[in-house]
Amino acid sequence: MKLTFRHYALLGLVTFLLALSGRMTLPPLDRDEPRYMEASEQMLTSGNFVDVRFQDKPRYLQPAGIYWLEASSAQIAKTFLDPGVLRKTWPYRVPSLLAATLIVPLTAWMGTVLFGSTTGLMAAGLLMVSTLFVAESHMATIDTVLLLDVLCFEAMLLRAFTDRQKNIPTPIPVACGYWLALGIGLMLKGPVVLIPGFGTPLALWAVERNKTWWSRLRPHWGWLLMLAVVVPWCIAIDVVSHGEFFSRAIGRNFLGKVAHGQEAHGLPPGFHLLVFALAFWPGSLFAALALPAIWKNRKLPQVRFLLSWIIPHWIVFELIATKLPHYVLPTYPAIAILTAASLTVWSVPTLSRLGKAALGLYGTLWAMIGIAFCVAGTILLYKMEHVFSLREGLALCGTLPLMGAAIFLLLRQHRQQAAFCAMGAAVIAQAGLFLAVIPNLQTIRLAPRVAALFEDVKPCDQSVLVSTSYSEPSLVFLAGEQTQLLGPEAAALYLQKNPKCTLALVDRKDETIFKNALGKTGMSVVEYGRVKGLNYSNGHHLDLGLFAPD
Repeated sequence: MKLTFRHYALLGLVTFLLALSGRMTLPPLDRDEPRYMEASEQMLTSGNFVDVRFQDKPRYLQPAGIYWLEASSAQIAKTFLDPGVLRKTWPYRVPSLLAATLIVPLTAWMGTVLFGSTTGLMAAGLLMVSTLFVAESHMATIDTVLLLDVLCFEAMLLRAFTDRQKNIPTPIPVACGYWLALGIGLMLKGPVVLIPGFGTPLALWAVERNKTWWSRLRPHWGWLLMLAVVVPWCIAIDVVSHGEFFSRAIGRNFLGKVAHGQEAHGLPPGFHLLVFALAFWPGSLFAALALPAIWKNRKLPQVRFLLSWIIPHWIVFELIATKLPHYVLPTYPAIAILTAASLTVWSVPTLSRLGKAALGLYGTLWAMIGIAFCVAGTILLYKMEHVFSLREGLALCGTLPLMGAAIFLLLRQHRQQAAFCAMGAAVIAQAGLFLAVIPNLQTIRLAPRVAALFEDVKPCDQSVLVSTSYSEPSLVFLAGEQTQLLGPEAAALYLQKNPKCTLALVDRKDETIFKNALGKTGMSVVEYGRVKGLNYSNGHHLDLGLFAPD
């Protein structure tokens, strides 16, 4: 079967619908996401599209590209749908949604070019349901958009590589696409994008001892296109920040992560390999099972290309001190294609007894993760909220039989059928989590509940919330840019100076300090409501009271 545009469009539509699940009801999912959303919202309200800020502090971590995309999405939603949409989460997640919609068909196309349409479709399915990809595609962070950019320039590299194999010229638009994608990547994430961008051709050069195909990308003038994308903003931010952006973004953020673990994320080499079992689930076991076949076929040009994409990137991020699972996400499409090739094209090599034992142990771990993934939503919802969701119950009834079938088929050596069952289990489990579980976990929805209470009782249109005990960025995004994150004594002083339009959010354990500090000024407060829950970022249970001057 030959894949046509309609097939790729249908694949994109399926991805779009799966990634759409629960998006409107999901609260900010981690600390980074509300920082991106708040900084993008502040771009619109301030009109400053050069200097990225979170409240009054510069956010000099990466260039402005992702913030431009999210701000544009929010502005379109504001113009055509709802003027009050800037304090809602979903508009800022649209770039990730659209990126995911394009990533899966593009992976299918690359797999088809390398190994045929069946492999392309299998690779697209493995990537589409992988845990890390699904999680990132639901969030307003940079990683899904960055993955699309990486896929674009890897696709241009693949085109030049296959043109050399066929001994046909590579069109100039392909070369332009490669360098423009690199420039866009620099605007998204800075020099990090050069690791896969130059790592793949350098690795191929090292393996093949042949760099003639590199000239097909017109490097003698192509780099000017790359710089043309990023240099104007670089000049503008250097002027505005007086050089501070580059000292922070390059010196502290980029090089600092190489030398030592930042934000308690310093971990030894091997971390990404260890978490791969969960991050690429359910494809992780099939990727492990593919290793003997990949080794056997390592001299094939297609395999060399994909390994040159994966290995340099993976090694670099295993070696740097700071580690987060999404750092190796740009390698997942290549891993999915190789895994799919082992399921659809290559025969299963004979394994040694030790190899069988190692894969058996990994398969046991994979099965445990899968079963836990199937039941986690039901258990989490009951344990935290003491409720049982019918929709999650239906998801559980759908996932467990499929997971059981996948394990049974694996034991019978029917790997392809097992992969289909595991992917089906993943789709149903993920839908249950995003549609039935996460929206009903009120215990961890502290910021949305506090923001709703604040909105109900605030005395002025421009009221300010002062939070003494809960300092999550999600609260700033939902309650407003002017939200103050202070200690209890500083909050009391702020309330004294601004009594008319200020409300204070104080945890039970800080109330004595807060009220004693107010007592020194003769001010008393009245409580307007309480919000109890779990701060999932640090595991602290909070009992927050909202106070205003009496």
